[in-house]
Amino acid sequence: MPSTPEIAAVVGITAISFGLLRYFVQGGICRSKARLDNKTVIITGANTGIGKETAIDLAKRGARIIVACRNESKGTTAAKEIIQLSGNTQVVFRKLDLASFQSIRHFANHFNENEDRLDILINNAGVLWCPYMETEDGFEMQFGTNHLGHFLLTNLLLDKLKACAPTRIVVVSSQAHFHGKMNFDDLNGKKNYNSYTAYFHSKLANVLFAHELARRLQGTGVTANSLHPGAVKTDIARHLSIYQNSFLNILVQPLYWLFMKTAKQGAQTSIYCAIDESIDGVTGKYFADCREAKCAPQGRDDGAAKKLWELSEEMTGLCKNH
Repeated sequence: MPSTPEIAAVVGITAISFGLLRYFVQGGICRSKARLDNKTVIITGANTGIGKETAIDLAKRGARIIVACRNESKGTTAAKEIIQLSGNTQVVFRKLDLASFQSIRHFANHFNENEDRLDILINNAGVLWCPYMETEDGFEMQFGTNHLGHFLLTNLLLDKLKACAPTRIVVVSSQAHFHGKMNFDDLNGKKNYNSYTAYFHSKLANVLFAHELARRLQGTGVTANSLHPGAVKTDIARHLSIYQNSFLNILVQPLYWLFMKTAKQGAQTSIYCAIDESIDGVTGKYFADCREAKCAPQGRDDGAAKKLWELSEEMTGLCKNH
């Protein structure tokens, strides 16, 4: 039978171990004091999760924030909450459905006609591991939303970004891209669809997009980088069965706390890539935990990046009518 001091020692060591693990999981912190007064930022999916936390932080720095998401009720509510939490009244909701090219074009046209500048574009919104469904334009939902939607949006806003340079484009990808492979014969994944592999492929597409975008923007003063936010507990994983089972969800809460970042912690690398002075002019790179990291070899494939770009132009109709 262990003595009381032995039990206390074991409990103490266990608590310290859990604390150290939790500290490691939470990752890097953006420590930049940069101000963003008179700057305009678009954040897709800023109504929830790391997008909302990114918006709160940048709003506190004085930026005008465009909360771009598809649900008007949630977007308007989020904008009001960001205003309250940041003390910055320059936060507005604009409707944007990344699963609809028509919605994206309407958003971009309205922005270009009514806003004087764009300093930071954060392509944050995404869908994860959903059952097979298609966008309004007939593309698999994860590839269509996570990649094609942001591809079209970014290109439609490039003139404004170039005019306001130096400016930044931030693409939120995932470490999941290491498991991705671009199947150019079946980008829609209709042959043997698997929600997990479809997500992996869409995140690889994000990295390749940022890679090729950076190459094309050399000399313009516009930088483009992609990032891994970490394993973050947000509602992006709402399609997983464990999230839909309230009993199981309660059981795994301690594991969420131990092994996953909060939305605020997950937003740190997005904030870092958007504002940190140490990476002024840095482009075409991949970041994690507020520092440059190595992406998968397939994420550095120049040929695949160029081919994906050309196919994306065709799919979005960008090459026919800018």
